[in-house]
Formats: sequence, structure tokens, C-alpha cells
Amino acid sequence: MSDNTNNLDITAGGMQMQQRQLTMPEEADLQQQYMPTAGGMQMQQAQDMAMMTQCPNCGAEIDIDTDYCEACHIYIKRDTCSFCGAHLTGMEGFCPDCGNPLGGIVCPTCHTMNDFAFCKNCGTALTDEAKTLLQQIQKTQEYQRLRQLVKEWVELEKILPYTSEKDKEKERQNNELRRRVLTLLAEDTGISIPSIKTPKSQRISNDVLKRQKTDVLMELSKALAKLETKPTAKPSQARNFAMATKPAGVKLGWVCNYKHALHSGPCGCAKPQMGGKWIVLGKNDDDKIKDDK
Repeated sequence: MSDNTNNLDITAGGMQMQQRQLTMPEEADLQQQYMPTAGGMQMQQAQDMAMMTQCPNCGAEIDIDTDYCEACHIYIKRDTCSFCGAHLTGMEGFCPDCGNPLGGIVCPTCHTMNDFAFCKNCGTALTDEAKTLLQQIQKTQEYQRLRQLVKEWVELEKILPYTSEKDKEKERQNNELRRRVLTLLAEDTGISIPSIKTPKSQRISNDVLKRQKTDVLMELSKALAKLETKPTAKPSQARNFAMATKPAGVKLGWVCNYKHALHSGPCGCAKPQMGGKWIVLGKNDDDKIKDDK
């Protein structure tokens, strides 16, 4: 009996040892397969470093194919015209293709110095090409729809909603006072039974105003998405298109596809050629902007 027991114990121990021997090589294989080697990590780091360079103005680390430094806010691609994207030797004072001064253009509206075809501060088109592009885009149905939604949003922003029943009663009393004053003035001029119309109230409840704003905001976001900047070969094309599609009258920010950062506009993005889109900003979104100065 004892011999059989010992044989069972030995056999069980042998099974456990055999399982460990089978398992350990599998774990080692998994580690070798999924854990990066030191050589592999060094190779990846070398590839990442090969795609990086330093800003010639401030020394910040930037991607090798960027034309604008987001650290010091300087256009750095001196062999490329910032207005049209034409190739330069670096010695010109004016672009041989578009004729714009390579030292920048001062905006006639807000007097901001600009390296690009649209003013980064007020959005004014600064070059002939920018003005032509703006006119072309403004004629499209997508832009006209966008402008209509912006007007609706602006009107909603002007509305002072009712916050209580006292507000409604106060407005009724004001209308009654207005009617009495106009009646007396009419009677003084000889009109015995004047016709005084009560003006239509533009005020609505706070809940109704919120619903209307939400509806318009959703439609506005859809309209902006239809005019998003697609990836392009030239950064100048992307910046110009994005600025030309920006409507006035509503507070917007530009989300780039490069770092998914929120800019005040594409003029502050290092790689706008990757695309991006305008979004409506809320009251507390100013602090989120990775601004371009």
C-alpha cells in the first residue's frame, strides 16, 4: 500500500515538474516576442530623432517638416513663401510668384504684422490671392448656410430671457405705460381714438432659449464640419482655405489634426497641411487655446 502511495506522490510531483518545464519556455517566448529589445528601442528612438530638428530662432525641438515654431511663434521656412508656398532661394525680398513681401504684411484693419495671407488677429484678407479665394468661398452654398446659422446664433445671443414671473409682469407694465404715453401724445395732436399697437415681445423663457441655442449650435457645428480643412501638400494652402472659411460674428477656435490642439486659428499651427476644423468656443474655452501670438 505504501509503495503504491509513494508511486502516486512521485508521479504527481513529476507531473507538476513536467508542467513547469512546459510552461516556462512558453512564458519566455512570450516575453521575447512582445517585450522590445534594447536594440529595438534604440532604433525607434533614432528614427524619432531623425524626424526632429531645432528651431533656428529659439532652439526648440520641432518636426523636420514644420514651417512654423509654436514655441516662439515665428515662421522659419525661409526657402518657401509663406503666402503662396513657392520655392525661394532665401535671398529674395519679394516672392517671385505672388509678389508679396517676405518680411510680412501689416494688416490695414488692426495693424498686426503677419507672415500669412490672412490676418491672424482679425481675419482680413491681405493678398490679392486671399481676397479672390475669400470671394469664391463666400459664393458657395455651404458658406451661405454657415452665415445664416451665424446670424441666427447672434440673434439668440441678444435675447434677454425671462428668469421669473416678475420679469413677465414688469414687461407688461412697461408696455402699458408705453401705450398710455403714446395715447396722450396722439390726443394732443387731435386724434381722439388713437391706434397703439403693442410691440411683439422678443423675450422667451430661459429653458426655451437654451433649447433653441442647442439646436442652432448643432447645425452650426455640422456646417463648420462641411468646410473643414482637408490635408493638403502645402501649409499655405491649408492656412488660406481655413481662414477664408471662418465666418465673422461668432467665437471660434481651430482644432488641428497635427496635435489635436486648439488654436485661435491655423496661423499658429506648425503643420496645418494635416488639416483641421473650426469649432464654436464656449465662455470658458479661452484658457484651452494654444494661442499664436
